[in-house]
Amino acid sequence: MRSFFVLLFLVTVLTFQAQNVEKVIILKDSETQKPIEDATVLIVKSKQVVLSNSEGKVTFVLKGASNIQISHTSYVGTTVRSSTLKEDVNIIYLKNNVNNLEEVILTKQHPQKILANLIQNSRKALTVPARLKVYCREFFKMNGIYSYYNDGIMNFQLFDKTKKINSNILVEQNRSIGLIDEDVSADLLGYNLNDIMENYYNFKYLNLLLEPRAKKDFDFLIKVYSANKELYCLTAIPVESNKDLLDDFTIIYDPKKKLIVEVNSVVSPLTLSKIEEKKSIGSRNIYKSNFKTMYRLEGSYYYLVSSKEEIGFDKVEKNKSKSIEVRNYFVTTNFSNQNYIYNDSEVFKDKTLFNKSNVILSNYWNTSGLSTTEEEKKIIESIEDGIYGE
Repeated sequence: MRSFFVLLFLVTVLTFQAQNVEKVIILKDSETQKPIEDATVLIVKSKQVVLSNSEGKVTFVLKGASNIQISHTSYVGTTVRSSTLKEDVNIIYLKNNVNNLEEVILTKQHPQKILANLIQNSRKALTVPARLKVYCREFFKMNGIYSYYNDGIMNFQLFDKTKKINSNILVEQNRSIGLIDEDVSADLLGYNLNDIMENYYNFKYLNLLLEPRAKKDFDFLIKVYSANKELYCLTAIPVESNKDLLDDFTIIYDPKKKLIVEVNSVVSPLTLSKIEEKKSIGSRNIYKSNFKTMYRLEGSYYYLVSSKEEIGFDKVEKNKSKSIEVRNYFVTTNFSNQNYIYNDSEVFKDKTLFNKSNVILSNYWNTSGLSTTEEEKKIIESIEDGIYGE
């Protein structure tokens, strides 16, 4: 009898392991063989969403057989069966959609007005109430050395958008690595979790382009998106005479559904070269700034799927300057229009995860929805060991 139970236990364990298999996919351009970054991979059975990193890599756990949908605004989407992923690392090639013909769209309305309508329509279409399971990752670099890192799995419950997006946050797991002095923590510029959904769901980072003076500060243009003829690309580039710190904006949208798919902004080297250096104590001289956010339309659901932000600046202090760089990732790994059941005492109230005590129940970062690159692994390990830069 005892042997029977031992055998039953082993069979149960092996069955569980067989049903939960970690898979790795590398996405590459079929012509250039280069890795494809920011492709969205949906595991249909579990509804999990993962995002490819700069190496084209995605890692996820399969819980039984499933279709796997792969999409990217610049590539022809494809669906593969999990049963075809037989290798430890599976390479999948995607066909590029790029059309070298640039077709400018002539409109009766000024592109600024079109953008305003796009934002308004996208705000209305975003699914709320909703539940987003999110993986957040943040790197912090000071004076050329990576010295702090944190990440975490959070659940955002979005429950109202009549005037602004209201949300509650429940933190499942998180970890912080590295030591930060009090005088440094104010410069971290990590995600402010209290208003992050408000910013993303109301497209607040595009407000600058809606101001009346934007027509003078920016050159607006709408083209057919060269990487996908089904989409349009609206650009807003600072005019040549501009001497302010303004981003180059690119908004990719669906012209039929009038929904924003992707937003990119970057402060160009040309713009940075025109900015006069600030010398007063406490001033910040930005030398790098870029932002990218993506939205996903899945059936009748429309929601934030990812964002990536990076900023670098020199802070002027009394006797020297301090160089600060911050890199943030934000990925929605699961979406649902169902509400959570939770107590008010469980709601996370702080602005960031920086000062939250570590809660580690599993190696959640390995299947977080965003695989680390080899460079990022080395950075994390070096911070853990406290030997980076030595």
